[in-house]
Amino acid sequence: MTAPTAPAGLALASAGELLRSVPPESTQQAVGYPSLFLLVMLGALVPVVPTGAVVSSAAVVAFHHASPFSWLMVFAVASCAAFLGDVLLYWLGSRGSRSRNGSRWLSRLRARAAPERLELAQHKVREHGVLVLVLSRLVPAGRIPVMLACLLAAMPLRRFVRGAAPACLAWAATYQLIGLLSGSLFSEPWEGVAMAVALTMAIAAVPALWRRVRPAGDGGS
Repeated sequence: MTAPTAPAGLALASAGELLRSVPPESTQQAVGYPSLFLLVMLGALVPVVPTGAVVSSAAVVAFHHASPFSWLMVFAVASCAAFLGDVLLYWLGSRGSRSRNGSRWLSRLRARAAPERLELAQHKVREHGVLVLVLSRLVPAGRIPVMLACLLAAMPLRRFVRGAAPACLAWAATYQLIGLLSGSLFSEPWEGVAMAVALTMAIAAVPALWRRVRPAGDGGS
């Protein structure tokens, strides 16, 4: 989420794959949903795939199928994949936090969390506990700092799961809504996909833009 251009290219490529793979309903079930699951889960583990744009694009395709079943499947597949990816990443990170030398997964999480955002996340986790997880997926670039703060606070996996489940449900619903709204504005699926990708990339760019325009001495609240 740091540079909008590369994720935007990935999002358009992923959306193109979804559009090519789901013309008939049978093909959508056989190829589109597994592709959506794999892309979202991969994006949860390695934050390079713009998963919000992928979910919104899939929702656009589902909207143009005019099938409530398709909408429900996109929601179910995206939320389950995000949840499993988050839980697996947390488990891998917790193994590193218990190791004397750490692990590459924990190191990657540290590298992706700006110090000021991590400090804020640690404060919020101490203050509100697992409730912070529910909001972390809805705040651009908020998931990794909060997850790392939970790891550093030695939050048990079971407790993390209780926060990750509603967080992933809310995240999937939000990005599906973006896709449904984008799809409703255009008669052609590709136009709705382009709108959905543009909106999700704009949302993802907010943190980087804020860091550039805020005063130099403002460390955040």
